[in-house]
Amino acid sequence: MKTKISFLVLLFFVLSVNSNAQYRRLNPYEGFLGGGFGVTWIDNKPHYTFHLFPELAFANFGVGLDLNLEFDQNGKIRSENFNEFSDYLSIIRYVRYGVKGDPFYARLGVLDYATLGHGSLMYLYNNSPSYDTRKVGMELDLDLGVGGFEGVYSSFGEDGVVGFRGYVRPLQFTDAGDIPIIGNFEIGATYITDFNKYAGVTAGSIDPATNEFKPSQDFGTVQAYGFDLGLPIIKTSLARLELYFDYAKIVNFGEGQTVGAMLRLNGLGLVNLQAKLERRLNGDHYLPAYFNSFYEIERFKFDETTGTVSSKVKELETLQSVGNGFYGELLVRVLGSFDILGSYQRLDEHPKSGILHLETDVSPEGFPYVARAGYDKINIQDEADIFTLDDRSYLFAELGYKPMPYLLVSLVYHWTFTPLRDEQDNVIDFIPQKKIEPRVSFVYPFDIGN
Repeated sequence: MKTKISFLVLLFFVLSVNSNAQYRRLNPYEGFLGGGFGVTWIDNKPHYTFHLFPELAFANFGVGLDLNLEFDQNGKIRSENFNEFSDYLSIIRYVRYGVKGDPFYARLGVLDYATLGHGSLMYLYNNSPSYDTRKVGMELDLDLGVGGFEGVYSSFGEDGVVGFRGYVRPLQFTDAGDIPIIGNFEIGATYITDFNKYAGVTAGSIDPATNEFKPSQDFGTVQAYGFDLGLPIIKTSLARLELYFDYAKIVNFGEGQTVGAMLRLNGLGLVNLQAKLERRLNGDHYLPAYFNSFYEIERFKFDETTGTVSSKVKELETLQSVGNGFYGELLVRVLGSFDILGSYQRLDEHPKSGILHLETDVSPEGFPYVARAGYDKINIQDEADIFTLDDRSYLFAELGYKPMPYLLVSLVYHWTFTPLRDEQDNVIDFIPQKKIEPRVSFVYPFDIGN
């Protein structure tokens, strides 16, 4: 009980002050030059670290680097830092043009939170939830006014998730396209598939001859598709309100519908607000936002101790009705220096359906203290369950002080995941990993603007 209370106090304090959490930057046009060194404890063993993490923004272009080296007490680099070809590629964390929602948007590298359409099938998908298995993927969006597309490719180094949404605004081809409200009526269609070899596995065992996991029950490639309708009721420079309806189907399993609304208010730089509220109507053997921030962790796990498989497809197979439910999201930005983003899902008849996402960023100019944090939690049963760190949690927190404007002395706490591999180097599970790192960093922020 004391641990839960202590964690709640820490999380509330951190989120109230500042956050980034190695999540997406809430202000994509702000760049900085950053690097540091320190000592980190991984699984209670000390490692010496060197970290270089600049993000550069030039008008619509952005580049983020992320070089992290961890050495043990003998001076040997930690094997998980560079044991895959993608680890070398992922030193370039991302290269982007534009931001999500622009007429043209492209991003190559780590995908922090990829979304297709309103998010009924793919919402806040993260292709690299573990730093030790970073991937190089791609997002590509094009809006031509009369229609367009959104695309996601999770990894160039291995078979993975591929998603595509095409949409059209049919009234733009007619005189009705100039009529307020109905002129921007939008129709979309989404298709997503996961080619990962473990995507459809529900049972299997370790082959004693090769020490490699071999599936015994496999649904094969996971596929899903959907259709959506969107109608912007208000669309001005100060406000935007859109109503929408989505239908989604996971092939060989269930289907669901979503009715929702999205609101954006631009308070001329004083207070900006974005809100989203959905009513989710779910059938049997169906989970909304199937490809979410924890999908790469939940996709497949094999417990070598018990010999059991847990996978997202297995959950679909065994689920009856999870009931309908609500999803809400809110982003508030005050004076360009205080950001807080939170979202939560709860289904009516599924006791472990809670999904929480929090991230904040408060950076008033001239303020010498720094505190960053972000938190994700899935399969939440009740309020007390929210504040326990386990294999359903992701937390990043940093508390620090600037003795000089561009020098930061801080303590980093990271509850994350590390992969568990078989003899053939296949990832068969992810296990929680705690990192505690005293860090000295050089951080030089700059804002070139858009």
